Amino acid sequence: MRINIIAAVAENRAIGYGNKLIYWLPDDLKRFKQLTTGHTIIMGRKTFESLPKGALPNRRNVVLSRGAFEGESQSDALLNQFPGCDVYPSLDVALKNCSEDEDVYIIGGASVYEQALPIADRLCLTEVFDTPEKADAFFPEYSGWREVWSENHEIDEKHKQRFRFVDYER
Repeated sequence: MRINIIAAVAENRAIGYGNKLIYWLPDDLKRFKQLTTGHTIIMGRKTFESLPKGALPNRRNVVLSRGAFEGESQSDALLNQFPGCDVYPSLDVALKNCSEDEDVYIIGGASVYEQALPIADRLCLTEVFDTPEKADAFFPEYSGWREVWSENHEIDEKHKQRFRFVDYER
């Protein structure tokens, strides 16, 4: 199993405000779709709730929610909150329910990134050359990772900030 983390991060590692993404970058959204389609995505409950149309198509959607479990069994009422998703109480349990040949993408939020960073194989980041005025969710510190690929993007009619796609490995 390959564990990837995917996120768009500001210069101060900000990733969100008010349970929404800080930046609207169409090329970042295209890259996200291209990388994650056909694979497993794992997210926290708040990240799932922030998705405008619920579960993302053409991917196995996994939601982490401690509240969806009573003891070890899933509560049907709470599972109905996450249509089209597998639900597990923790990242550890979710990963144990993934097969060895799965490409897994951790898509947020901040606490799930924090848990996944020590066990991840690759970071697929969009680094935005900006620091937002307001942010309440931050990506964990990731210095010490080795950059293996990057691609710069300038401001244009669709993108108000400069950014770069960058992949890191251990």
